[in-house]
Amino acid sequence: MAEITAAAVMALRKKTGLPMMDCKSALAEAGGDEDKAIELLRKRGAQVLAKRSDRETSFGRFGLYCGSDKPKGAMVELMCESAPVTSNEEFVQLANDLAEQLATGPGAATAEELLDQQSPSKDGMTLRQQKDDLFNRIREVFNVGRMVIIEGTTGGYSHNSGTVSGVIVGVEGGSDELARDVSMHVAAMRPAVLNVSDLPADEVAKEREILKAAALEEGKPENIVEKMVDGRMRNYYAERVLLEQPFVKDDKNSVGKFAESNGMKVTQFVHWELGE
Repeated sequence: MAEITAAAVMALRKKTGLPMMDCKSALAEAGGDEDKAIELLRKRGAQVLAKRSDRETSFGRFGLYCGSDKPKGAMVELMCESAPVTSNEEFVQLANDLAEQLATGPGAATAEELLDQQSPSKDGMTLRQQKDDLFNRIREVFNVGRMVIIEGTTGGYSHNSGTVSGVIVGVEGGSDELARDVSMHVAAMRPAVLNVSDLPADEVAKEREILKAAALEEGKPENIVEKMVDGRMRNYYAERVLLEQPFVKDDKNSVGKFAESNGMKVTQFVHWELGE
C-alpha cells in the first residue's frame, strides 16, 4: 500500500476543501493517486446528494450578468437550504457563473442544459461539477430555478437582505449607474408592467368604470366626469406602470421622463421575488 503523507493529504484538502480524514481515506483507497482520490470524493458526494435531494430549498439569491458593454444580459435564480449560505463567496460565484454562461454561451432551455455547460470561472469544469463540488464542501442542496435572457444592453440589481428579489432591465443608452438605479426602483416599487399599453384592457376598463361611478355618486356633472376619471387614472397608472411611476431618486419626474432626460430608454424589465 502506498504511503499517504501528510503533505499529500493537505494538498488534496486544499484542492477539494473537504475534511482531512475524508481526504486521507480517499487517497488510501486510490493508492495515493490524487486524481483518482478526487473522483472518489466526487462519487461519495453524489451518493450523499442523492439521499438529500428532496430537502427543501427556500433560501437563495439571483445571479446577474449585465452591463452597457455586453450584448446580452441574464438572471438566474439559485436556491439553497439556509440563509448563511446565500452570502458564501463560492455560492455567489456559482450564481453569477450560471447567469454569465446563460448569456454568453449557446443558451439553455432548462437548468439541466445549463448545468452541463462549461463554467466561466472554473477551467475544465462544468457548472454541474462546480455545483456538486460546492455541495461536497457545504453539504447543502442547491437547485437552479428560473432563468431569463434579455437581448441587448442591460442593468440589474439583486436585493439580498430581508425579502430577496432580483431585477434585470433592458435599456438603450444611458449608463450602468442609471440602469442600476432604475433596477433598484423596480425592486422597491414593484411595477406590474412597463407601459400603460401593457396593462390588461379589461382591468383598465373596470378601473375606469369604478372611478366613473364614484364621481357620479359624488354628484359631479356628467360633462366633467370623464375628465375627472382621466385625471384619477393617472394615479392608477403611477401605481402599476414603471415608466409612469415617480422615480424614487427624483419624485418630481416619472421613471420614463428621468430616463429620457439622461439619454436612456427602458425597453423591458423582469422582477422576481425568490421562490415565487
